[in-house]
Amino acid sequence: MGKTELLITIILFNLFFVLFVVAVMVYIKKYKLRKREYLNEIKVTNEIHQRELLTTQMEIQQATMQHIGRELHDNIGQKLTLVSLYTQQLVYENKVPQENEKIEQIYQIINSSLQDLRSLSKNLTNDKISENEIVTLIQEEVDNINALKKCMVTFEHNFNAINLEFVKKNVLLRITQEFLQNSLKHARCNNIKIQLNSSPDFFLMLQIEDDGTGFNYEETASDGIGLKNIKRRAEIIGGQFSLQSSVNFGTKLTIILNGSV
Repeated sequence: MGKTELLITIILFNLFFVLFVVAVMVYIKKYKLRKREYLNEIKVTNEIHQRELLTTQMEIQQATMQHIGRELHDNIGQKLTLVSLYTQQLVYENKVPQENEKIEQIYQIINSSLQDLRSLSKNLTNDKISENEIVTLIQEEVDNINALKKCMVTFEHNFNAINLEFVKKNVLLRITQEFLQNSLKHARCNNIKIQLNSSPDFFLMLQIEDDGTGFNYEETASDGIGLKNIKRRAEIIGGQFSLQSSVNFGTKLTIILNGSV
């Protein structure tokens, strides 16, 4: 084999080697890309599954509470009403005058229990979240807190009605309640500001800010059960979660929902 042929062989060998290395690198790159896409698909699938699971759990919980409420009203409530009538009749007939006072006490206890039962039944069957707008639900929480006169809560919003499904409405309400309770218990704040707005840039944004003692978010995030609950709830409904806090500078929570429901 001459020098020319040897040189051509070496060049071809190097060329094939380079092509082989390039092919391997391209294959590895495509493999990593496919793996990343596969993992993203799994993540999206899991998120969708979690949202559907949460929706199902809430629907089951709602249906169960309504069933219990109806049973209390229709079954136990009717029986207590009947017993109340019987005791009232015993007092009216005056067949055992020496026991009338005790029978009257029993009658009063039964009536009091009946009122409590009716109130509980009404609360269980009252589908307040489904029947009211998110603005109305949050305003009710604000009014309840302000009635305590421990902290001044203001609520601003740029709409009165919005097409928000039950699960997202419920989660945003629970997040608001959790933040308010945490601020009252731990932050020793004087003011809390709630904003609920919609714009062309996002479907819905909830912001809650207090002027309390604040905390070191980096140190507390891993241990705070309340923060984990808020973040998990926001993620389940597809919300972007942001929380800013530092010692002596209060705490600010932002939840953003993109796209319509």
